[in-house]
Amino acid sequence: MYDYVVVGAGSAGCVLADRLSRDPGVRVLLVEAGGADRHPYLRIPKGVGKLFGDPAFSWHYRTRPLREGGNPEVWVRGKVLGGSSSVNGMVYNRGSRADWDALERLGNPGWGWDAILPAFRAMEDNALGATDTRGTGGPLHVSGVRDPDPLCDELVATGGALGLRTVTDVNEDDGERIGYAMATVKAGQRFSAARAFLRPARSRPNLAVAVGATALRVLFDGDKAVGVRVRTAGGAEEDVRAAREVVLSLGSLGTPKLLQVSGVGPADVLRSAGVDVRLDRPQVGARLREHRCLALRFRLNAPLGVNRRLATPAARARTGAGYLLTRKGPLARPAYDVIGFLKTRPELDRPDAEVLLAPWSLGALAPGKPAAVEREPGVSACAMVLRPTSEGSLAITSADPDGGLDIDPGYWRTAHDRQVGVDLFRRLREFFAAEPIASRIRRETFPGPGVESDEEIIGSSLDGGYCGFHAIGTCGMGAAPDDVTDARLRVRGVDGLRVVDASVLPVMVAGNLNGPVMAMAWRAAGFILDES
Repeated sequence: MYDYVVVGAGSAGCVLADRLSRDPGVRVLLVEAGGADRHPYLRIPKGVGKLFGDPAFSWHYRTRPLREGGNPEVWVRGKVLGGSSSVNGMVYNRGSRADWDALERLGNPGWGWDAILPAFRAMEDNALGATDTRGTGGPLHVSGVRDPDPLCDELVATGGALGLRTVTDVNEDDGERIGYAMATVKAGQRFSAARAFLRPARSRPNLAVAVGATALRVLFDGDKAVGVRVRTAGGAEEDVRAAREVVLSLGSLGTPKLLQVSGVGPADVLRSAGVDVRLDRPQVGARLREHRCLALRFRLNAPLGVNRRLATPAARARTGAGYLLTRKGPLARPAYDVIGFLKTRPELDRPDAEVLLAPWSLGALAPGKPAAVEREPGVSACAMVLRPTSEGSLAITSADPDGGLDIDPGYWRTAHDRQVGVDLFRRLREFFAAEPIASRIRRETFPGPGVESDEEIIGSSLDGGYCGFHAIGTCGMGAAPDDVTDARLRVRGVDGLRVVDASVLPVMVAGNLNGPVMAMAWRAAGFILDES
């Protein structure tokens, strides 16, 4: 018997395991379906490209086709200690003050900027040093890009020429700005949630970590969650009991799936899947929001950037050898080197778009195949509407915990999203037509200059853009009776059951979500301990 059973050892679960087990009188079990994070590619920031498609290290969730006659998309999530923080692009944002304050105004007291900022500061060990908003001495190392490619300086300078403020730390400002990305990287190695929070905590005798243990369903005694049934690595099924709470931290896809399989969700969905309805909660799996990334790629007119160092086996071998000797070079950097926040229209009061820029380019995407770095030199941009209003959903398709999900991404459903997306794409083209980067461009390779109309732009994002890997909302918190969780992240209608992951966010806290999820878990651990 444990006091707390935390399901999912990702960004949130690792923080919870650390924070809860600091009390020696509390017994904590952390359950993770994946394995240990020992593979060397998990340490190399860009090495994860070798593992991204490997089912041993990641979950692969197939969506519905993105448009009529189009292809489905595979949404990847980490299946290893550290979860998606072990396989992500490592870009570290905090979200803006206005976004956190908006979350509180929606009926979630305790989640405004002034409440969440201390969590960020406490958990950070920021290489740039402490400020009123940055922390040092915490378990999570955050740093800027070391040894940047010279082309990145020109990308930053181009943003400056277009009126974006050039900054050293993009997280220290909420205005229009551009600079090198902050990332969960230390001395050229990935700094995942497992490395930051779980590794130091595992020496505690009151913390147990079960790897290779797949959660099959939540166990109940009347209206109280009392544990979880798991399938061990050997295939046996076991029940693990929680005297105080079960905490679900499987992410915006895994958590609603486990709730639905356990009989908590929309009654019609559950009955259709052959699951007995324990609690009819229509919003479990609903209100899904995700960033859709628009892509732009260009061919350069000179041998610049890093394609030549990554495109061929021989080049990768040389680059890899250099990395092992110095922990520098393109393999030591986050997925995108430069990040900008901008307004798609000048009259807006704050940025409504994010742009990620990199001195490399990928070839054409093919369904089911990994993208390859091009041999010829290129530069890439990935851009997203920061606060999408379009909503999708997910639902189980059978009572089998291993069964698939019906995922409707819901991209571009609202006029707001479509207009901001189109305006953003056109601003991106203006960016690459400005100096100094314009002098480096030979031609646009994707989607190509023939894509001009609003519909063509949206279509290109569905056919050749990207999922942001930032899904939220499927167990959204709020004050309304039909909100899945309350402001303390407790599941309504069930005692002893809480959700701590991105699924509780009813709206985006604009930017990449790995940092916000860890800060939310830090704060949620305080809620849990206060109530014990």
